[in-house]
Amino acid sequence: MTTIAIKGHEFKAVLAQDAFGRRALQYKNKIISALSKIGLVNDDIIIDLEPVAIKNVHASATWYDEGYRMYYSYKSAKRYVDNLYVVYKVIELEVADLLAERKTFEEFLLDFIEKEDVEHMRKEAREMLGVEPDVLDMNIIDKKYKNLAKKYHPDMDEGDTEMFKKINNAHKILKRELR
Repeated sequence: MTTIAIKGHEFKAVLAQDAFGRRALQYKNKIISALSKIGLVNDDIIIDLEPVAIKNVHASATWYDEGYRMYYSYKSAKRYVDNLYVVYKVIELEVADLLAERKTFEEFLLDFIEKEDVEHMRKEAREMLGVEPDVLDMNIIDKKYKNLAKKYHPDMDEGDTEMFKKINNAHKILKRELR
């Protein structure tokens, strides 16, 4: 069985074999249950279920705590339901670390906090790197990033430190979204 390593945690990949919509709903409920262990209520948590859980789309969870918007998404699996499983496992393991005091609340916040305008930032990052808005393949994004970074590197003839910083930042934004 395949193992997934994210945020310092390793867990077995579980691929849904049937009842995809029901399994997605179960994972949603498990995410809500995990977050309730740190005092969140259902109204603080947003998990939009994909009506067709076998679609190849990302899964995400958003929650609000102490005035902060927190967010985690995953897109590397082939189906929404399998992506939602990974979101559930990461949140479950991070909450367990918080409750076991292996992680402070501040560290937990920093791992998940998102700015309100994150979608706009992602759109601008894609434009900066010259990739289409629907591109989710990190290999394509990395290739565009490397070409631009090489072109604008301060040590090159066309070097531009400010442009190089913007390209680096755009790459970081997309890397955080897609990994």
